[in-house]
Amino acid sequence: MIAIAALIFLLCSSVRHGLFQSSALDLGYFDQAIYLISQGLPPIVSFWGYHVMGGHADWIIYGIAGLYKLYPSIYWLFAIQAIALAMGALPSWHLARQARLAPPQATAIALVYLLYPLVFNLNLFDFHPEVIALPLLLSAVLAARGNRVGWFTLCIILSLGCRDALSLTIAAMGLWLIAIEKKGECGAIALSLGTAWFLIATQAVIPHFRPGGVESVSRYAYLGESLFEVIANIFLKPHLVFSKVFSLDTLVYLLFLVIPLAWGLSVRHLLHLLPAVPTLAMNILSDLPSQRDLLHQYSLPALPFLLLVAIASLAANHTWIKQPRWIVLWSLVAFLALAKYEFFGSKYLTRLDSWQATREAIALIQTSDQTLGLKESVLTTSYIAPHLTHRARLEYTKLIAPPRQLDEFRYVLLNLQDPGWASSPELAQSVLQTAQSNPQFRLEYQRDRVYLFVQQP
Repeated sequence: MIAIAALIFLLCSSVRHGLFQSSALDLGYFDQAIYLISQGLPPIVSFWGYHVMGGHADWIIYGIAGLYKLYPSIYWLFAIQAIALAMGALPSWHLARQARLAPPQATAIALVYLLYPLVFNLNLFDFHPEVIALPLLLSAVLAARGNRVGWFTLCIILSLGCRDALSLTIAAMGLWLIAIEKKGECGAIALSLGTAWFLIATQAVIPHFRPGGVESVSRYAYLGESLFEVIANIFLKPHLVFSKVFSLDTLVYLLFLVIPLAWGLSVRHLLHLLPAVPTLAMNILSDLPSQRDLLHQYSLPALPFLLLVAIASLAANHTWIKQPRWIVLWSLVAFLALAKYEFFGSKYLTRLDSWQATREAIALIQTSDQTLGLKESVLTTSYIAPHLTHRARLEYTKLIAPPRQLDEFRYVLLNLQDPGWASSPELAQSVLQTAQSNPQFRLEYQRDRVYLFVQQP
């Protein structure tokens, strides 16, 4: 099942990318950073403007860069993501067996994990290092319950390298292990490492590479201007928090989160959700709507603990569905209702009209492994950017920061029919006119409103 799921995930993400539906943020962001690391260059994401460690201190990408040294390809990221997401079924199965569930029930739990809509949807949303933490968090719980402290510590350390916010999940896991699971040693390790990395990442690493500090703090601007001001006002201004918590938006979010597992979420076992509290709090309190859906990565750290509630409920015979076949059927119906597989028949086909022209234009952009600099720099659209990120300089057209001059780019690749995310037809037309009026640029290719300009030496 894991092998089949991984192949399906890899095929889906690769097809999506091939249809020009991936984006500069976040696929191009990580691909460019990892490529630059593999070339021994500072991983400064050119269209973001900062060193990649100034984002979420996800140092795990330095390990991924070793694969790029073998052969630089964006498909490594699709493969890693597909395998990591599929591999979560293995510790899920072992956790079920550890809880003394019968083999058919344990297999059903593995299928419940694989059919959880967020797993499929997240695989389609570019690439995020925290997918690596999903099987690691499940494995950490398995190791803690089996008193395997060394393996537990390794899983925790690797998880911390996947995203700064996971430090809060791991610290809360430590409290849960101490208070609920009675695993004091593992709990102390998780609590201390999670707390320490949260402080180091947010107060030292991220501000060093991005002087503005943690970028996502702006999503909680109504609570304060700094990280610790936001945390303080959660307790000092409860009325602001309650207005978010007790809202229709939050209710809908929580319903979507629990519906795929509603057959097995007994209130008598909800304490297993303690490690998920930081994730749920951050998502509920955020001003960013995408943190409250099953399309993006923000709810990923909650999934392992939702699954633990279901396993504990089933083991205690506290679920209202007990037969494996009906559990799998429930999960399948939830998948069909909430997974975004239908995008392959609608949303992902919107750029077919210019697909061939875009591929031909990209093929004309020369890439040199020996020289990284002006002659390779490209200005393009957000969805073409991930196909050109193996270079030191890449920008995509965006309204908040329109290009002031084109002389700094060797290539300008535009699609007037589809200007891309964060852009507009007016901006694309303006850039086109600027390139046409600049004597240094030659029109190299034109078809189906796709234009490629090349700056002459």
